[in-house]
Amino acid sequence: MRENPFRGKSLGYSFFKEKKVKGYRVYYLIFKEEIVVLLVSISNKKNQQEIINKVKKMIPFYREKIKEGLFKF
Repeated sequence: MRENPFRGKSLGYSFFKEKKVKGYRVYYLIFKEEIVVLLVSISNKKNQQEIINKVKKMIPFYREKIKEGLFKF
């Protein structure tokens, strides 16, 4: 993911991705303008759709916080 965050599976938006890692699904958002990749959740197959739906609802919140600089390290 570090070398190419765009390799994950798109989940409804080109900037919302899923990557399978050791039996888990890692969900992350890519904000090109701010040069940020934000890990937003991890799930297993059982709760996959629930997590995807929650993340999609939270996209405006994440975008706002990124623009405010609250997730910068």
